[in-house]
Amino acid sequence: MQVEQIYTGCLAQGAYYIESDGEAVVIDPLREVQPYLDRAAKSGAKIKYVLETHFHADFVSGHLDLSKKTGASIVYGPNAQTGFDAHIAQDGEEFSVGKLKIRVLHTPGHTMESTCFLLLDEQGKETALFSGDTLFIGDVGRPDLAQKSDLTMNDLAGYLYDSLRNKVMTLPDEVVVYPAHGAGSACGKNMSKETTSTIGAQKATNYALRADMSKAEFVYEVTDGLTTPPKYFPLNVKLNKQGYESFDEIMERAAQPLSPAAFEEAANATGALLLDVREAQDFAQAFVPNSINIGLNGQFAPWVGALVMDVEQPILLVTPEGMELETITRLSRVGFDHVVGYLEGGIDAWKKAGMEYDHIQSIDPTELAAIMQADENLKVLDVRRPSEYVAEHVKDVENFPLDYLSDFMNELSKNETYYLHCAGGYRSMMAASILKSRGFEHVIDVAGGFKAIQETGLFEVSDYVCPNSLRRQKDAELA
Repeated sequence: MQVEQIYTGCLAQGAYYIESDGEAVVIDPLREVQPYLDRAAKSGAKIKYVLETHFHADFVSGHLDLSKKTGASIVYGPNAQTGFDAHIAQDGEEFSVGKLKIRVLHTPGHTMESTCFLLLDEQGKETALFSGDTLFIGDVGRPDLAQKSDLTMNDLAGYLYDSLRNKVMTLPDEVVVYPAHGAGSACGKNMSKETTSTIGAQKATNYALRADMSKAEFVYEVTDGLTTPPKYFPLNVKLNKQGYESFDEIMERAAQPLSPAAFEEAANATGALLLDVREAQDFAQAFVPNSINIGLNGQFAPWVGALVMDVEQPILLVTPEGMELETITRLSRVGFDHVVGYLEGGIDAWKKAGMEYDHIQSIDPTELAAIMQADENLKVLDVRRPSEYVAEHVKDVENFPLDYLSDFMNELSKNETYYLHCAGGYRSMMAASILKSRGFEHVIDVAGGFKAIQETGLFEVSDYVCPNSLRRQKDAELA
């Protein structure tokens, strides 16, 4: 028996490969399926099933392509309705994989079709639970993503409470828990950085699995503090339910190298978003005018989903050389399939061709401290999330979360100079690039972010709540 977790950090997502006696299953695969095909070929195994724990909202699954390439059956739990051939399993149904069995545990709550898969070893012992978004390490799935007119968030939370207590918490303590996500995913609010655990450990430490917790307490605690889900989530659910274009076709169409002149022509002809995925400080030094920076070195795909409003908008890429295909792959994971091409040779080729380029000034925190001391009316914006800001922030600095930047840009003036910081510099450059592309010429990035600011010891730090920050968050949730 082999159980392998295939974890993708930029999505905080776990897919699983299970093999026994020449047969294999893949659970919750990513859209690019070649790694699973290669893994099966390595040991001469046949992929028999593709198991889906639910209709994922935060990424496009590879179930269709993997099924077409292998002949494997796609399996969902009860209540699933698909636009393609799939086996809709019954609660308690078992599937044989070599000498193993996998039992379906229907666990509605995160969504109504949410299902866990329980692995039984060669002796029939309950060994591992592939818990999808029902149970995370330190948290449970958010119950607000599948609301309908006749099904509220509280209704779903009530279903989740029953699923956990009747199906999950009754399992032996030694059963290993393999969730679909870890820390950084928007599918929960309190997930651990650990990517595996046991039922016993979660019963002892997970706030949502307290033995003395009533359903009313559970509903309140699980729904309290949920932020607005990224706007691309509904599209991903739709693609996973109804089907999508083959990943191979997307790669063939998108992987088009463009000379600087052709890149500029394509930008003018298509109105494409210019997406530069280099590291923040590399971007700051030189970039194609009106480009947006979202670095590959962070949670790239979720941030693209959160900040790029139109998933069907054409996209032109500027990447480090050799990272073009990786960038297209990561975009496709969250349903951004309309890449027109990429700048061949990157920014160096652009500059060598004599094309116009822009830059963003970046200063260190000691420079910021000196400027703030000389000008008490200096406009400094903390673009971290409200929860980060509330915990600790520079006194008198306003919170202007990156997540809501486009919604509340009318509060800023193009005549002002703004100094932006986040936690470490990744998000502040995103914010600066967005503002620059919208005509805010006077934006300055604070390199190193709040971490570097604290390390100087030159700033007074506060922990009170900023009313404007909370208002922005509330307004965005109601929008």
